[in-house]
Amino acid sequence: MVQVIWLVVTVLALFTVGYLGYSRYLAQFVELDDSRETPAHKYEDGQEYVPAKKPVLLGHHYSSIAGGAPIVGPITAGVVWGWAPALAWIAIGNPLLGSVHDFVSLSSSLRHDGKSIGYIIGEYVGERGKNMLLWFAFLTIVLVVAVFALVVAIVFNAYPEAATASLVYIVLAVLFGVYLYQLNLPFLPGTLAFVVAMFVGVYAGIQFPIALFEPAARAPAETFVLFSGSGAWLPGASSFNGNTAAWVPLILVYGAIASALPVWVLLQPRDYLSSFLLYAGVGGALVAIVVGTFFTNPTQPLVTNLEPYYGFIGRSGAPLFPLLFITIACGTISGFHSLVSSGTTSKQLNKESDARVIGYGGMLGEGLLATVALATVAIIAPDVGGGIGLALPTFAAGGGVILSSFGIPTDFGGPFMALVLVSFLLTSTDTAVRLGRYMMEEIVGTPETPVEEFATNRYGNAFVQSLPAYILITSGSWLTLWQLFGGANQLLAALALLTATVWLANWDDSKQLLSTGLPMALMTTITSLGLLWLAFHDNLYAKFLNPEWMASAGTFAMVSAVVQIVLALVLVYLALSLAKIGYDNIKDARSSGGGGGGGRPQPSDD
Repeated sequence: MVQVIWLVVTVLALFTVGYLGYSRYLAQFVELDDSRETPAHKYEDGQEYVPAKKPVLLGHHYSSIAGGAPIVGPITAGVVWGWAPALAWIAIGNPLLGSVHDFVSLSSSLRHDGKSIGYIIGEYVGERGKNMLLWFAFLTIVLVVAVFALVVAIVFNAYPEAATASLVYIVLAVLFGVYLYQLNLPFLPGTLAFVVAMFVGVYAGIQFPIALFEPAARAPAETFVLFSGSGAWLPGASSFNGNTAAWVPLILVYGAIASALPVWVLLQPRDYLSSFLLYAGVGGALVAIVVGTFFTNPTQPLVTNLEPYYGFIGRSGAPLFPLLFITIACGTISGFHSLVSSGTTSKQLNKESDARVIGYGGMLGEGLLATVALATVAIIAPDVGGGIGLALPTFAAGGGVILSSFGIPTDFGGPFMALVLVSFLLTSTDTAVRLGRYMMEEIVGTPETPVEEFATNRYGNAFVQSLPAYILITSGSWLTLWQLFGGANQLLAALALLTATVWLANWDDSKQLLSTGLPMALMTTITSLGLLWLAFHDNLYAKFLNPEWMASAGTFAMVSAVVQIVLALVLVYLALSLAKIGYDNIKDARSSGGGGGGGRPQPSDD
C-alpha cells in the first residue's frame, strides 16, 4: 500500500512546472496583449457578450468544464487497470495536452470575435469543414447533456441532501446577479455574504433532504418525499428507479431555461458562487490528505487499497491501450472544454492576459479534481464494474473518509462531497445546452425557413437537444454508450487542436506547430483506435459473432449494438476527413508563406 499523499504530490509537482513554465511560454507564443479589445467589450450586449471579473469568469469556466466525467473516468480506470496508469495519464497528459487544448481554444476564439472552433476552422478550410466540425460538436453536446442530466439525477437519488442545497444556491445565484448587475452594489461584501448564505444552504440540505419519489436506501430517514409510491411507471424507471427517472426531465427543463437566460441572471453569478463550494471540496480534500497523513489519525488510513497495476488486460478484460485514453477524458483532455472556451468564456473575457489562468490554469484545476476522484477510489477499493452507478457513491464515500481527517463525521462529509459533485454537474448541463444553441446558430446562419427559425430559437433549440437526450437516458442504453461518449469527446479535442494548428499555420509561417500538432496527432490516432475497438471487438465480435449472445439478445439489444457500431464508425470518418482537410490547408499555408494576419483569418478559397 502507498500513502495517497504521494499521488497528490506527483500531480502538484508536474502541474506547477507546467503552469509556471509552459503556460508562460504559450502566453508569449500566442502574443496575449491587454491593449487589444476583447470580444466581451467590442460586442457587449448584456446577453451573451458580458465582460466579467477574472475570479467570476474563472468560477464560471471551472464550474462548466468540471462535470461528472473527471470523477467517473478516473474511478473507472483505477478500478480496471490500477491507480498508476490513471495517475500517469492525468499528471503528464493534462499539462502537455489538455491545458494546451483549453488555452489555445480560448486564445484562437479571442482573435475571431468570440466565435466557436467550428467557425474558426471554416474561415481557413471552407464551409464544408466548418459544417462537419459543427455537426460533430452538436452531436457531442447532445451526448454531454444526456450524461450530465443522468448523473445529476443519480446523485439526487443517492443524496437527497444535494437536491435541497442545489435549489437553495440557484435562488441565491439569481439574487446575487441582481445584486451585482442591477443594483451595482459592492463586489467583495456581496461575495462574502452570498458565499456564507450558500454554505448555510448546504447545511439546510443536510437537515431537510427532499426526493420526488422513494429514494435510494442510503437516503436519510427524515427525507421529505413529495409524491407517494415508487414512481415505477415513469419512463426509465426500470433501468434506474422512479426517483432518478423523475429528476431527469426536471433537470433537462432547468438546463433549457437556464441556457436561455442572459448570462448575468444565472450563469455568471451561480458559477462564481458554486466555485467556492468546488474549491472547498477539491482544495479541502487535498489539504485533508496532507493533514490526515502527517497530523491526525483518521477513521481509515489514507493509503491505497487498489493495486497500482492490474495488467495490460484489466480486470474487466479491456486492454489498457487504447481504452484508458477514452475512459479518462475530462481530467486529462476533453473536447467539451473547447466548446466552453470558444463558446461562453471567450465572450466574457475582460482582458487577454486572463486567458492564461482561466484557460490553462482552469484545466489544471480539473486535473486536481480527477486526482481527488482517483484518491477516493484508491482508498475505498470497490469491486470492478459498475460504471456511473459505482463511481458516484465511491466519490462521495471516499471523499467523506478523506474529510474525516479534519474531524468531520463521514455522515456529513459524504453528502458534502455529493453536493460538490452536483455543483459541477448543474453548471455543465445548462452551459452545454447554451453551447448547443451557438453550434446550431453557426450551422444555420441566417434562418430562412420556420424549421431553421425553430432550430436557432433559444427555446426551440433547447427542445431539439433535450428531447434526444431524454430518449437516450430513458431507453436504458446510455450506460453502454459511455465509452462512445468518451470517444466522441476525445476526437472533438483532437479537432479543436487541429483548428488551433490551422490558425497558427495561417497566422505566421514562423509559428511552430508542435505544441498543438503533436497532441492532435496523438489524440486522433489513439481515439480512432479506441472507437474501432469498441465497434469491431466489443460489438461485432463479442456480440454478433458470439452464438451465446445472439441466442439471448433481444431486438432492442441488437439495435443498440448496431447503433454503437455505426456511431463509432461515423465519428472516426468525420474526424479523419477533417484531419485530411486541415492537413492540406496547413501544407498550403506553409508553402505560401503563412497568413501574416496577426492571428486574424484569411479568406478561404473553398
